[in-house]
Amino acid sequence: MGVTSIVGIVNQKGGTGKTTTCVNLGVDLAHEDSKVLLVDCDPHGSLTISLGHPQPDALSVTLADLMGRALNDEPIKPEDAILHHDVDLLPANISLAGMEVSLVNAMSRETTLKRVLATCIRDYDHILLDCSPSLGMLIVNALAASDRIIIPVQSQYLSVKGVEQLMSTVACVRKNINHRLKIDGVLLTMVDSRTNNSREIASLLWDTYGSRIRIFDAEIPRFVRAAEISAAGSTQLCLGLRRHGYHCEEVRRCAAAVQAGADVEAAGRQPQAQYDGELGGADS
Repeated sequence: MGVTSIVGIVNQKGGTGKTTTCVNLGVDLAHEDSKVLLVDCDPHGSLTISLGHPQPDALSVTLADLMGRALNDEPIKPEDAILHHDVDLLPANISLAGMEVSLVNAMSRETTLKRVLATCIRDYDHILLDCSPSLGMLIVNALAASDRIIIPVQSQYLSVKGVEQLMSTVACVRKNINHRLKIDGVLLTMVDSRTNNSREIASLLWDTYGSRIRIFDAEIPRFVRAAEISAAGSTQLCLGLRRHGYHCEEVRRCAAAVQAGADVEAAGRQPQAQYDGELGGADS
């Protein structure tokens, strides 16, 4: 297996479609014969619930437990926590909120998630991180572990305005922690092309950020059945919708961009050296 692509799905604002984007991208990449791990980095456990675990607090081992082992220099066994679906899942629950508090005074606190992922990175082609709606230590950990990020932005004014603050955080992490971190692009979600407001928001996004970062040509339309995917708790509905053409073209185009970015990363790095020497927090 070659170099693993780690992509964070990030926005500090809630309700922008991060979880739905993460699930659909993961399923599409897996459909193209890639080995995919989805990581729930949100204490709300929305990704975990969406993949068929409606009571995440009942899970015996989650991401918080693995991060706790990393903090305590104990053996990290990702197989204890990873749940297997069409795409694999590293789940989360409310205990991750307590982990964020524990990280505040920890050594190498920014790279705890990175150390967890280092134990399973060679088993996957793509690892997608579904990040929490905040700018706290969990987000910093996700940014420190990611090669690239995608920023889903809801087709609303306040969502677009919030991108500036996130970009400042990304710039800070890139400067001080993860020098290779890149922004893959901004993905406009929940677009209703029938309304003037959606068209105006798209124009605002392009006018404000188009010269600085990539805006994906693919726009994810507002789609009622997307909510049903989460409620169904199965990737099978994603695959069914894909076969019947429901917004699959937009998702495919975004997934193709993720794969293209991974190919560029692979060309610039050697697979065996990807995380070597980084477990103590030093970036190459």
